[in-house]
Parts: sequence; structure tokens; C-alpha cells
Amino acid sequence: MKLAPKIGARVVVEPEWGIVAQIIYKNGVVRSLRMYSLDLNHIASSDIAKDKDYAKFFMRERGYPVAPGKTIFTNNWAKIVKSNRTISYGVKYAKKLGYPVLIKPNSKSQGIDVFLAWNKKELYAALAKIFQGDKVAIIEKYLPGRDYRIVVLDDKIISAYERMPLSVKGDGKNTILKLLEGKKKLFDKEERDTNINLKDPRIKNKLKREGYSLKSVLEKGKKVYLLHNANLSAGGDSKDVTTKIHPGFKKIAMDITKKMGLRICGVDIMVTHGDITKNPKNCSYYIIEINSTPGLDHYVTVGRKQKKIVEDMYLEILKALGKKD
Repeated sequence: MKLAPKIGARVVVEPEWGIVAQIIYKNGVVRSLRMYSLDLNHIASSDIAKDKDYAKFFMRERGYPVAPGKTIFTNNWAKIVKSNRTISYGVKYAKKLGYPVLIKPNSKSQGIDVFLAWNKKELYAALAKIFQGDKVAIIEKYLPGRDYRIVVLDDKIISAYERMPLSVKGDGKNTILKLLEGKKKLFDKEERDTNINLKDPRIKNKLKREGYSLKSVLEKGKKVYLLHNANLSAGGDSKDVTTKIHPGFKKIAMDITKKMGLRICGVDIMVTHGDITKNPKNCSYYIIEINSTPGLDHYVTVGRKQKKIVEDMYLEILKALGKKD
């Protein structure tokens, strides 16, 4: 709404929910907006990007490294698709991969229901939770490292940042729960759309594994990570590396975007040896996943420079959308 008038367009937002809109141009072109989805990527390419397993298949086919993993189905869905990959198969596969393993829903985003299971019991619990809202889960080999999101628009790198999991830093006085509550209030004040559940069992389990609980008081300056996944929507922090990213990683992100049939894309890369400022030939890395509707509302909160980057990006998108097919 702020940027459209700069190019002679207007935006009409559905008032009750405020999540869908039409962008109307002077030349008669009308484009739609739903949450972060823009009329920029083709529908089928965008749908494939949203399906983690399909996206991994095509990226692997094009020669990009991805984490070893397989899809696991609910019993009902396994019957429909005539597959034996039910929970019992998942247990055997996890043992073959070696614990801990990463488990996540095939179709959700923003780090929702992403679990790290250290044993069979935790695997069962994770799959049970995922199958409440999704009929397909993915079990992957756990390959930790430095987590990066690179946002691409056509042949440009719009932004790049390292993502760190939700954390708190001790002050020697307050419990971890109090520190977490304070962080949540800060996010609310900044109008940052985070999905922090203070009763999230993943937080409790991670703290327990590290010898803490929500009642623990951390010494001053002590930082503790509360989740394994580093999604900003789950309360993670970011460090901007847009001006530091190596040209090799830029090319990887832009090539993946193009080869997956997309124009705008968030490419998530895990660097297990080295970092994104180094030549990828001298690093170990794999593609975590891609996102055809990369929301940048969290990135905007980092600073004025980042806000300007996002505004410039959306201005370019509006211009591109306004062209007649």
C-alpha cells in the first residue's frame, strides 16, 4: 500500500482478515496477493517448492547436495498410495541413519513441528504430533552447521542472513522462563510475527538434555539455545551477511531458483564446514529446502538498512508484476 502509488498502482485489501489483496495497475493489469504469495512464481513450481520431498528430489537431480532422508506416511495415507513407509518403517530407517534424526512435516513451513529425536520414544512422539496436521513426514539425517537464508529475485540476491535458533541469555537473576517471557514481549512490541509457545515440549526436552529446566537461573552472560531449528518465525535471531556472501554461494542460490522454475525464492543452505563468506568449493554444505514465498517481515526488524532492502525489493516486484503477459 505504501509502495504501489510510486508506480501508479493501487492496492485493495480485504478488510476483515487483511491477508489478501489485489494490486490494480493503470494499464489494466490486476495481480493478487495472499499472505506472502505473489503472482510472480508459476503455481506448479511454487507448489513443488512447498513440498519438501518433491523439491529435494528435483534439486538432487540437478546435482545439488541435500540431506539423506525419506518420507513416512500415516497408516491411512500409506494404504491409499500403496506404500509400506509407515511409522514402523520410519523407526527402522531412523536406526539405519543413526540417532539423532530430524523429523519434520512435509508441507509446513516456519519451523512448525520440526523435531530432533534422540531415540525411538522421541521419534514416536514427534511423528504422532506431526501426523495430527499432516499425512506425510520426513525423517532426515541430522547434519548441524551454520544455517543461512538467501533470498533471490530473478538474477539478484536481495538478502542473505545467518539464522540462529531461539535463545536466551542469563542475567544471574531471572529464570529461563522469565527471560523467554521477556523476549516474547519484546517481539510483540516490535510487531514481529513469531510463533513462540512457552509450553513447547521441544524447549523442555532440549533444556533437559543440557541439564536445565525452565526454572533454572542462568549465570550472567550465559546463552542457551532453546530449539534446534533456526527459523526466525520460531523466535530465532539473524545476522545479516548480504554484503559478505561469497559469489559462489550467490550463484548457487540464483541457479537453484532458476532451475526450480521460480523467480522469487528463499534458498536455505546449511554449511557444515566453513561459512558462507568462503568459496563453496572449500566448504561442506547442503540445501535444507527452498521457499517460494519467503516472508521478510522478520528480516525487516533487524535494522533500517534491511528495511530499505526489503522496500526496494518489493518495489521491483511491483514493477515486474505490472507488466502485461
